[in-house]
Amino acid sequence: MLHLRSPAGSRKLPESVRRGLTFWRRSIQARVVISTVLLSAAVISVVGWLLVQQTRDGLLQHRTDAVVAEANDETTGARELLATSVDTGNDPVQQQRSLAGIIIQRGETRGFSVVLVGPALPGGRISDGGVNFTQGLDTSSVPTSLEEHFDSSSETAWTYTTIRRTTTDGTPVQEPGIVVGSQVLLPADGQSYTLYYLFPLDEQEETLALVTRALLTAAVLLLVMVAGVSWVVTRQVVTPIRMARRVAERLAAGQLQERLKVSGEDDLARLATSFNQMASNLQRQIRQLEELSRVQRRFVSDVSHELRTPLTTVRMASDVLHDARSEFDPVTARAAELLQTELDRFETLLADLLEISRFDAGAAVLELDDVNLVDVAHRIVDATGPLAAQRGVQVVVDAPDQPCLAQADVRRVERIVRNLVTNAIDHAAADRPDPIVVHVAGDEQAAAIAVRDHGVGLAPGEASMVFNRFWRADPARARTSGGTGLGLSIALEDTHLHGGWLQAWGRPGEGAQFRLTLPRRAGGVLRHSPLPLVPGDVTEPVS
Repeated sequence: MLHLRSPAGSRKLPESVRRGLTFWRRSIQARVVISTVLLSAAVISVVGWLLVQQTRDGLLQHRTDAVVAEANDETTGARELLATSVDTGNDPVQQQRSLAGIIIQRGETRGFSVVLVGPALPGGRISDGGVNFTQGLDTSSVPTSLEEHFDSSSETAWTYTTIRRTTTDGTPVQEPGIVVGSQVLLPADGQSYTLYYLFPLDEQEETLALVTRALLTAAVLLLVMVAGVSWVVTRQVVTPIRMARRVAERLAAGQLQERLKVSGEDDLARLATSFNQMASNLQRQIRQLEELSRVQRRFVSDVSHELRTPLTTVRMASDVLHDARSEFDPVTARAAELLQTELDRFETLLADLLEISRFDAGAAVLELDDVNLVDVAHRIVDATGPLAAQRGVQVVVDAPDQPCLAQADVRRVERIVRNLVTNAIDHAAADRPDPIVVHVAGDEQAAAIAVRDHGVGLAPGEASMVFNRFWRADPARARTSGGTGLGLSIALEDTHLHGGWLQAWGRPGEGAQFRLTLPRRAGGVLRHSPLPLVPGDVTEPVS
């Protein structure tokens, strides 16, 4: 028998995790609600991300258009100022400082910073010097890529940047921004100077953060609402299913009067109505079968008892004829012998039918005692010795030297083993030298007896039918032992009464093996057998 063990990793899962997994497997409502929330969260996340991106792009585009227009206006104003300025004369440094001071002052009132650098020469950079800028601004806020643009072009250009500056109290600050660059011609020396306008995006960042928070709040509220709605909807569907499950469990437990409560006219109500109709039909059919079974058991019991009186009379007459058979002619003498043999079989059949009727009525009880299965095996082999000699087969016992004890009814155990050994003798192959072997083994939990023969064997599927009443693998085969066809059925009932196993294995041409397994202590639960069901001398085909 194959025993599957769970992996070591599954035993290490925390109790809370195992309970959560069990709840997930058993609750369709939880799976529906959680799945709906997760899918909704995924959809809301995608939609929210798209909305945030569109809002961000819209804010940046609007701000970019505004700052570029404002920078162009400032550059136009600077050019007009330079064209009309006469205070600085021909001093380019003074003219540059005067222009930077005016634009920087205007930028402080309008919220942008300014960097004026020049003259603009190919390869010249802010870090080379000659720079006028807003106080506290870090000139590295102007990206190098924008500076490189003016090496080959004088067109106005812009780009995103990170504005780094220092506040009046010395605290460094970084904020996203847009820098716009344009060039002006300084009349004092006739060379181009580059103006960089740095506009912060703090308002747009605050607006985007506000929109993001609003979307997150709305998403959380929406998920809570979706979870609540899905819980309510699934509850309306799952509750009738749970009620149907409980009623089905009660029906399976024998409470056949249980029915579902029907309310409304929807699909679930029609399902409940159909379920109740099915339960009523099952109850009616089960009652009919129970009544039929009761009548059949009563009939078998009554017939068995009623036949005992005439059978006793016939037995007396048969005994007289059998004792006087030596005085008859050969044909009559043979008839007297056949009559005696069939009467013996008839009496055995009546005894078996009475025993079966007691099992069916639930009147069979055990008389428990400590039984040594080794002794039982030897007694049965000795008792069936004449029958084995008649068939020309040998029966041997393979048992340990020490006793193999089990709490059982010795009469019923001996009857089981006798039926198994007699059945093996009936089906043994007389032309094979292999003996019938009765194996006995035991361990701490169970004790077992296995009867192995090398006869005709069992075809596929017959191992589950061999314990049926009056069943034969070959109906044309005669019963050497004079059996009734109820021996294995009674053996199976005796085994179930002990809480044990009675199993069969067989293969055509390779014989069969029947295994009886009993718990060592009455009421014990069997989990394995000390003996294998498939004999050790047989090689199982690889599937």
